[in-house]
Amino acid sequence: MSSSTAFPGQSPLAETAPLSLCAREPHVPADRLVAEMVPPPRFDSVRFDTYVPDPNQPSQSEAVTVLAGFAAGLGGAHATGAGRRRWFSRKPAAPAGPRGVYLDGGYGVGKTHLLASLWHATPAEPSLKAFGTFVELTNLVGALGFQQTVRTLSGHRLLCIDEFELDDPGDTVLVSSLLRRLVEAGVALAATSNTLPGKLGEGRFAAVDFLREIQGLSSHFRPLRIDGEDYRHRGLPEAPPPYDDEQVTRAAYATPGASLDNFPGLLDHLARVHPSRYGALTDDIGAVCLTGVTAVPDQSTALRLVVLADRLYDREVPVLASGLPFDRLFSDEMLNGGYRKKYFRAISRLTALARDAKGLVAQ
Repeated sequence: MSSSTAFPGQSPLAETAPLSLCAREPHVPADRLVAEMVPPPRFDSVRFDTYVPDPNQPSQSEAVTVLAGFAAGLGGAHATGAGRRRWFSRKPAAPAGPRGVYLDGGYGVGKTHLLASLWHATPAEPSLKAFGTFVELTNLVGALGFQQTVRTLSGHRLLCIDEFELDDPGDTVLVSSLLRRLVEAGVALAATSNTLPGKLGEGRFAAVDFLREIQGLSSHFRPLRIDGEDYRHRGLPEAPPPYDDEQVTRAAYATPGASLDNFPGLLDHLARVHPSRYGALTDDIGAVCLTGVTAVPDQSTALRLVVLADRLYDREVPVLASGLPFDRLFSDEMLNGGYRKKYFRAISRLTALARDAKGLVAQ
């Protein structure tokens, strides 16, 4: 959406009105979902040697050593297609011991950096490695169907799953079945989460009723604990306070590729767009400008916002906002409930993106 009418008081050179996320309803074909299962742009250049361990947290250095060894051990026949042949055999050979590694730690300790470094270090063509969030993986199953997803991924040498969470019993059974089939096909697994694999689902549904499935998931992984504080707050200034509506609007008009939306309207729009399309929703967006940020009204809306925050963070899109500060988006009940780790991650990531947006406002 463009206009030749500049925002009042802005430079006459800025003649294009901001974009609007609410005006976008992207369609994402299934083949794009598969092709995009690579580390997000933020992690294109990360490697094990660019990860800077906290000297006060020895588990961080240990994680680098363990994962580098894990990557080096992923050579062999599977990369040449043996995994695909094994898929069609009647009695697939079950690997001895866990076939994966599970990075457990708080938000902001660099788990995704390490997971992406593992993907880059694994000796295989990109087409034989897959990287996606847990939500993106379940969305892939929804787009392709279970059997086609198994066939698509069973020839891979490595599947990396970021932000592994189980939010409902259906996901528990689905993912348990999928990973079991992939492990049988010889696919190595790596995952990150804020929750140990044996504790997945706690506080969100009756995990005890699905204990067998959860224990089955847990058996695929060797847990690797990574301790530390959120690096996004280590030695960095506090996030800038929210701006007023006029400042945000002026910045949106002055910033090429920026979007401008009213926050409540954006939340309503997210309910009409499947979360698998949130990445496409932000295609070619240079900055997200939001007016009238308010507290999120309910859990479903909050979880959709978490997914959007993840996609914006992956793509390093600055977020400039007026209204409430981001640490007041979620109610105390939400922050103390079963999804609290998701909400704290969203606050942490939006805070980082708010810092990135500080330079968009004219001083």
